Amino acid sequence: MNSSVINIKTDIKVKKEAQKVAADLGLSLSGAINGFLKQLIRNKTVLFTLNEGAPSDYLLSSIKESRAERKSDNFHSFKNNQAAINFLNNK
Repeated sequence: MNSSVINIKTDIKVKKEAQKVAADLGLSLSGAINGFLKQLIRNKTVLFTLNEGAPSDYLLSSIKESRAERKSDNFHSFKNNQAAINFLNNK
């Protein structure tokens, strides 16, 4: 396998923490970065998240809105997928 070297600059603390996380996952930091690069190529997207389990403001707002709709009986309920599709097709 041909390989190439990529040099990046990062904070020492970030590198050490990333090495620890990668090791906890059974990977080297190089392996984790290679996996990221392959995923970038395959999906053509970059996902970064700071989510530590807390719901986003958007999600909290959506939940609040849904609860208000349920309380005011302003919602639709379906017995199965086909019933929902039929409803959407008739709108």
